[in-house]
Amino acid sequence: MKKTKDYGTAWRILRPSSITDQIFIKAQRIRTLEETGINKVGDGIIGEYIGIVNYCVIAMMQLESSLETPLEMNVEEVSSFYDQKIKETYELMMDKNHDYGEAWRDMRISSLTDLILMKLLRVKQIEDNSGKTLASEGVKANYQDMLNYAVFALIKLDVK
Repeated sequence: MKKTKDYGTAWRILRPSSITDQIFIKAQRIRTLEETGINKVGDGIIGEYIGIVNYCVIAMMQLESSLETPLEMNVEEVSSFYDQKIKETYELMMDKNHDYGEAWRDMRISSLTDLILMKLLRVKQIEDNSGKTLASEGVKANYQDMLNYAVFALIKLDVK
């Protein structure tokens, strides 16, 4: 919300494919940092995972916004919309945690990064196919999974 106060809703101009590419850049940078340990820019892995969370929410918001939705939204509207997407994704995470027995707790952070990258490649393919799928759960479900993987990584990194 701080960035919304600073920049407004400039992100509303982005097409879903551009948001997917922004998430890809962040996930690829995390993987590079994990593999090399060399950070020349300053922002670390934690900031990149937080960015993935936020861009996934932005992507879901864009998917549900119509052409009639104004580009500029006030902070309260953005906050409410953001909270709605977080709540939906949290509920999905709780359901999956129940069914999968919280297996993520035994995973390596690098595996969570790889899963985010895999989901991104799936989303890119769906976008390149103009949204047509035969068996996929769709783009939103992939964004939700990426968001949850990023949260799991932040938990494992002990971010409070």
